[in-house]
Amino acid sequence: MASIDTFVWILSGGLLMSAIALVGGVTVLLKPATLDRLLLPFVALAAGTLLGGAFFHMIPEGAAALPPLFASLWLALGFATFLGLEQFLQWHQSHRVAARVRQPFTYLILLGDGIHNFLGGLSIASTFLLNPAAGIVAWVAAAAHEVPQELGDFGILVHGGFNRRHALLWNLVSALTFPLGALLALGIAQQFDVSGLVLFGAGTFIYIAASDLVPEIKTAKRLSSAAVHFGFFVIGLGGMFLLAHALQ
Repeated sequence: MASIDTFVWILSGGLLMSAIALVGGVTVLLKPATLDRLLLPFVALAAGTLLGGAFFHMIPEGAAALPPLFASLWLALGFATFLGLEQFLQWHQSHRVAARVRQPFTYLILLGDGIHNFLGGLSIASTFLLNPAAGIVAWVAAAAHEVPQELGDFGILVHGGFNRRHALLWNLVSALTFPLGALLALGIAQQFDVSGLVLFGAGTFIYIAASDLVPEIKTAKRLSSAAVHFGFFVIGLGGMFLLAHALQ
């Protein structure tokens, strides 16, 4: 039975992690023209952090506990599921008439981020229950990952048709799945193996980054813009690798 202190640590840590989703609020200080110039670099940063999170964090963690064939199956299921979701959303949007239709990939970002945050809350809280010191380190590592990713996600939502207020609101809603996952971990006390779901989440991240985000940033007509986008992509990817290496 978990103590009250443990409950407070896990719940407060989960809510604080969710609050990171509001980091995009700093953009209200920017002029619209400045924000427009930053949107695609934010998208590039998100693509790098999504791929880095999948390849350097989620896949190694999930694959360690499963046979290689089944680990690959979970990864492919995540990729295929989001392909199917996007096809459905594309079909649904084609039957709507609107002045500014939100792009389907924005909903995939919110759904994927919600799944990712839920799994993150589940795994970090489980780590805390096993070893509080290790749980705190895992939380700090996840927070370092979330700041650039949430900035990138905010940029993606605005780029895809959300206004700033709605982008912040829905980003926060998707982030609230983190404390839900943390509380579930507290309730089941390490009885649930999330290895397959971690790999499923990695597959969704790879799909979103490769299918939706990379095409957005690779069409720059000026070499300087292309270099900036690639630079932000490498920063996101490299940052996730350095974080994973530091935690080994």
